[in-house]
Amino acid sequence: MRRLFLAFFSFLLLTGCNQEQATNRPLTFWCSNNAGEIAFAKTFTEQWQRNRPDKPLRYQPIPEGQSSEEIILASVVGKTTPDVYANMWQGSVEMYAKAGVLIPLDTLKGFKEFITLRCDSAVIREITSSDGHIYQVPWKVNPIMLMCNTRAVDALRNAQPPYSYARYLDAGRQFKQDKNGDGYVDQWLGYTEVKAIWYERLFNFYPLYLAASNGAPLIANNRAAFNNQYAVEVFRFLQNLYKENYFARERLSATRNPFLAQTIATQFTGPWTVEYVDKFKDPNFEYNTYAMPVPDNHKGPTYTYGDPKNIVIFNTCRDPQAAWEFVKTLIDKPGDLKLMELTNQFPRRRNVDTDPYFAGFLTKNPRLRPFAQQTRYIKGVDNCDVIVEVFDIISQEYEACVIFNKKTPEAAIADAAKAVDVLLMAE
Repeated sequence: MRRLFLAFFSFLLLTGCNQEQATNRPLTFWCSNNAGEIAFAKTFTEQWQRNRPDKPLRYQPIPEGQSSEEIILASVVGKTTPDVYANMWQGSVEMYAKAGVLIPLDTLKGFKEFITLRCDSAVIREITSSDGHIYQVPWKVNPIMLMCNTRAVDALRNAQPPYSYARYLDAGRQFKQDKNGDGYVDQWLGYTEVKAIWYERLFNFYPLYLAASNGAPLIANNRAAFNNQYAVEVFRFLQNLYKENYFARERLSATRNPFLAQTIATQFTGPWTVEYVDKFKDPNFEYNTYAMPVPDNHKGPTYTYGDPKNIVIFNTCRDPQAAWEFVKTLIDKPGDLKLMELTNQFPRRRNVDTDPYFAGFLTKNPRLRPFAQQTRYIKGVDNCDVIVEVFDIISQEYEACVIFNKKTPEAAIADAAKAVDVLLMAE
C-alpha cells in the first residue's frame, strides 16, 4: 500500500495532475457501493439536507475500481478526496495520518465527548495514532466467528462446539470422507482461502491469533510482538488441519458455496454470511455461530478480528466542523440502528448486545445475536503504517508452513518476526 502511494505520488508530480477544489461546492460524502450502505447514505444525506439546508451535502458511492483502497489512494494523491469517507479500513489510517491528509478529529468541537460516550477506553486507545491524535471515527464491525452446520457437527462423537484445538481436530478426523471411494477426500471439516495474499490472513490466522492470545498485538514499540507461543500454536493448529486433510487445499471458493453444499461443515466468517445462508439454504439445513477455536488450556473471553471500517474527514474539507456534525448523525443510536437494519452490520459502540435500544433488532434477527455478543471482544489491527507489508510477510510464512508443510511453526513465526523487525527498522 505504501509503495503504491509513493508510485502514484511520483506519477502525478511528473504529470502535474493537481485539481483545484471548487470553493462553492457542497460537502461530499463517499460511501461503500453495496446496496445496503447506499440506502444508508441516501437516508442520512436527505435527513441532513432537510435539517441543515445552510450546509449542502451530497453523497456518492465510491467510484468503481479494482479496490476501494486504490480509489482512495488515487484521490488522495490527486487531491480529489471527498470531505467525508465512510468505509476506511482501519489499517490504512496510520499511513494517511502520517502523510498529513486527514483531519485530526480530536481538534473538532464535541468529538472527544461524543466518542468517549460511544466507545470504551480500549477502543479509543486502539484508534489513537502514534502522534497522539485521533484521525478515525470507529463506525462498524463484522466479527469473524465460526459458523457450523449443526446437524453435521452434532452427529459427531464428543466433538461439538464451542471448540478447543483438540476438539476441533477431532471433529475433522470424524467428518472427513472419501465419498466417491477414489482415494481422495471430498468432504472436509472446513475451508479457508489458501492464497498467499495478505488480506486473507485477516480471516484465518489473525482472528485465531487474537483468540489464542486474548487480543495481543502483532506490533508493539515498533517491533514484531508475535514471536510467541500463541502464533506458533495457531500455525501448528492450521498446519495440522491441512496435513490431516481436515481442510481442503483446493480452491473451493470457485465452486458452489461449499458450506451450503455440505462439502464442508464449518467456516470462519462474519455476519454478512447470515442473510446469504438464510436465503439459499435447503429447508432442513440448520446452523449456528460460535467463537473461534482456542488452545486447549485457554482461559478468559475469546477475542477475534472485528474487521472494522471507520469514517475519516480529509484535509481537503473546507468545513471540518460541519462534516463532523454530519458524521455524528451517522453514529448516534438512531444512525447505528439504521445501519444494523439496512446492512446487518454492527456499530462499534459499547454494549450493543444488551442496550435496550437495539433489543428489538436482535429479537427479530436471532441469527445475528452471537455476532452482537462477540462485539464485546474484538480487535482491529495495530496502528502501523506498514501493516499491509507485515501481513504480507506473515502470509508468505503461512504458505510455507501451514499450506505446504515446508517449515516448522516455530521456524516460520521466527522468520516472519525477523523480517518484520527489518521492515520496521527501515522506516
